[in-house]
Amino acid sequence: MLENIDNMNFETALQKLETLVQKMETEELSLEQSLQYYEEGIKLVQRCRKLLNEAEFKIEKMANEGESVNIQNVEDDNYFS
Repeated sequence: MLENIDNMNFETALQKLETLVQKMETEELSLEQSLQYYEEGIKLVQRCRKLLNEAEFKIEKMANEGESVNIQNVEDDNYFS
């Protein structure tokens, strides 16, 4: 079940994680299978965190760049034209 997690987007990784959790909660798994699912789950959580951190960084960067804009210029109707 291990796939290339490093290339997954956030939505795919989160869906895979939710599926793993559901399987672990509802199916009778061997110890080996449980450990494999747990290992994959940890990697998926790490991937999701990484992608969320990257998104947060981009948002903070855009917000900081926006703070340097002169407010008087933004109020001018022709500023965005």
